[in-house]
Amino acid sequence: MLTVIVPAYNEEAAIPLCARRVAEVLDREAIPFELLFVDDGSRDGTWRAISALCTESRRIRGLRFSRNFGKEAAMFAGLEKAAGDCCAVMDCDMQHPPEKLPEMYRLWEQGVQVVEGVKEDRGTETPLHRFAARRFYGILSGATGFDLQDASDFKLLDRQVVDALNAMPERSVFFRALSHWVGFRRAAVSYRVEERSAGQSKWSAGALVSYALRNIASFSAAPMQVVTWVGAFFLLFSVILGIQTLVRLLTGNAAEGFTTVILVQLFSASLVLLSLGIIGFYIARIYEELKGRPRYIIAEERNASAAKDSAS
Repeated sequence: MLTVIVPAYNEEAAIPLCARRVAEVLDREAIPFELLFVDDGSRDGTWRAISALCTESRRIRGLRFSRNFGKEAAMFAGLEKAAGDCCAVMDCDMQHPPEKLPEMYRLWEQGVQVVEGVKEDRGTETPLHRFAARRFYGILSGATGFDLQDASDFKLLDRQVVDALNAMPERSVFFRALSHWVGFRRAAVSYRVEERSAGQSKWSAGALVSYALRNIASFSAAPMQVVTWVGAFFLLFSVILGIQTLVRLLTGNAAEGFTTVILVQLFSASLVLLSLGIIGFYIARIYEELKGRPRYIIAEERNASAAKDSAS
């Protein structure tokens, strides 16, 4: 059985459309499935829409968080509660086309354990958003050694892969990178990013920046290494400047250079403060991990017995 995991945040209008389209596609291909919606603390009628669908069909299940914990937490909650032999993760807004699910499922039947949805294009994103996304994934790809340039959350995972991800103890997780890190036999399926089926994007510029910084810190120590290399470069520069100043002093040609000294001090102080900020950010992430709080809290669950029946 295939479990389709759909995180949702303020997606009241998209929920019925998503459920109907996924069911039509998978029923047409005679693929047994359950559809698991995870309400990430929505403030609209998302949970009412999910509950109504759960009443209509036992193939549809729902989880509701006590508050907004973020998309990564919602995806991992779905993976932990999924009853299927394989799990697919997709967006509620239909930008991940459900028509690709049968192709991904057939590859899984052939023994592929991770089927990666790879974007052919980035849809109607603005040039600035497209540039920022490519820079972010370029940095992360270089830091991790995995090609994440066109990666997405649209994936199908074998049960063995799901169990490996669920066994990871860290609280701050990055699904796209971790699904590469675990390895296993892989294949890719390309898709075109579709228009949203309903509503508007919930990602603001600030939220995207915070998402990028949090995930880079959770999966890579590259910024810390950059601080080290910049510090080494500045040390070399300081040695060269010191030798030049000493030579001028000994030869009696010492320049006044007051402005240069002030600029160097301002630059070095800014660099030190920036470095401390990066280090402090990592210390904050370590602090969050040490507290050991759960990734999410489930306030309500619908059709949980259906998952038990499927497992038995």
